[in-house]
Amino acid sequence: MQRFEEEFKERMKQNAPKRMPLPPSSSSGSLSCPSNMSVPPSFDLKRRKTSGPSGSVSAIEKAFNMAARDHLHGEIARMFYSDGLPFHLAKNPHYASSYSYAANIPISGYLPPGYNLLRTTLLQKERANVDMLLQPLRDTWKDKGVSIVSDGWSDSQRRPLINFMAVTEGSPMFFKAVFCSGETKDKHFIANLLKEVIMEVGHENVVQNICAAKNVEANQVTYDKCSWITDVSGDASIIKNFIMNHSMRLAIFNEFNTLKLLSVAETRFASVIVMLKRLKLLKQGLQAMVISDKWTCYRDDDVGKARFVKEKVLDDVWWDSIDYILAFTSLIYDMLRECDTDMPCLHLVYDLWDTMIEKVRAAIYRKEGKRKEDESKFFDVVHEILFARWNKSNTPLHCLAHSLNPRYYSEQWLSEDSSRVPPHKDAKIYTERIKCFKRYFTNFEDRTRANVEFAKFSMKSGLFNDVDSINQRFTIKPHEWWAIYATCAPMLQSIALKILMQPSSSSCAERNWSTYSFVHSLKRNKITPQRAQDLLFVHSNLRLLSRQTPQYKQGETKM
Repeated sequence: MQRFEEEFKERMKQNAPKRMPLPPSSSSGSLSCPSNMSVPPSFDLKRRKTSGPSGSVSAIEKAFNMAARDHLHGEIARMFYSDGLPFHLAKNPHYASSYSYAANIPISGYLPPGYNLLRTTLLQKERANVDMLLQPLRDTWKDKGVSIVSDGWSDSQRRPLINFMAVTEGSPMFFKAVFCSGETKDKHFIANLLKEVIMEVGHENVVQNICAAKNVEANQVTYDKCSWITDVSGDASIIKNFIMNHSMRLAIFNEFNTLKLLSVAETRFASVIVMLKRLKLLKQGLQAMVISDKWTCYRDDDVGKARFVKEKVLDDVWWDSIDYILAFTSLIYDMLRECDTDMPCLHLVYDLWDTMIEKVRAAIYRKEGKRKEDESKFFDVVHEILFARWNKSNTPLHCLAHSLNPRYYSEQWLSEDSSRVPPHKDAKIYTERIKCFKRYFTNFEDRTRANVEFAKFSMKSGLFNDVDSINQRFTIKPHEWWAIYATCAPMLQSIALKILMQPSSSSCAERNWSTYSFVHSLKRNKITPQRAQDLLFVHSNLRLLSRQTPQYKQGETKM
């Protein structure tokens, strides 16, 4: 056995591969190649592969022109920093496309446009270009109709102006702004401006005019019944200001709350409701703050206000009042927010108001512990305010739009509430609808045909008796339903497609003033009215057109 192992080891030694001798070391410690190994003349073992000699540029850097790129980055960044340009300008798609075009199509000796060229020739060219981009939208006005929306404002130099926008199917377009210096802005002046705009748009395309109006009405009875709401909102403002107007108190507040207190301007929409909603979310943090050792140990010069804040924050009755206010005002707030859009919703307003008023009644009666047949003086005051406001904004056009919404004739909608009736059985809606028909169809024969078509539509007779037509009245959008199932009623279909595409609010015109203040700012306070209007036309419509692109809903340029 031992002999067998020795023979096996000897054979393994004989078959093992021979090792190559290591090359002798040079005096410098570097490796040298054996004499029998050939080396290409261009190969240098001392040269580093990843970078060139000191002061030289690597092949990769030369290929991508890194030095020029870094220099251009520095120039662009210097432009941003020197003029205070906001960083989000880099998200503007036109910013990226302009530099990409210049890089890919080199123009020898090119210089960027100067001051005069930007404000004159190029501005007029871009206005003409935007006007061309808007032409497809104008072409839809004949079939879909258009709403003229207007609102007034004063610029940074206190010059009054009125802007006009054209809206259809959620696609607003800035039309023009009129400077009214030295003019009395009464109803006659406004009416004449509207006539001019209507003639420019085409009177046959215009469905309605919407003008922003701010009405402030009050009486002693209303104030006596609703003054407690003012008291609660006033207390909330005191708490907010007391915390936010001092850095130490604000620091203590931030330790107990992740959300921030809101400073909502009184001119903003529903500022009181927004403030109370945020305060309710902060309730636990506020209560933990005022009972903490830090709040107790903090010595402030206004001890009286600090005590007032602590008492209110720990007062359950005061928080119940906030809950009560939000219980019925949030219903009004939600309804107004749903209508405060440039999307088609004219056909929804009548039902939204009726539903909202009933929900407000239920919320107040539930708080007061009353039955539906009981009387509530507070609700009577609220109802009077809501009803008066609804009567001012309720027009025959609202009633006609309500009548032409197929959803309100469906069994699904009618079964949701036993008090609901289809529009053709509502006496008030009937009266207002007849007014609209007489105004729209001036010819007696045309009006008779339209009435016959409406009778078939409302009673689901004739071709409107199709099963799919009846079932889809509740499920698909009203204008889509009219496009699919109403070819048998061409006169009614034509007016329905126009009315069901219209908004019910001037919100797009009101939001436009923030754009105008951006264009006509203190830095541009000497800009001429005509140039300001051209800038506003280009700026507003480019942004409105961008909403129709996929990039508006995704990617870096979202929203």
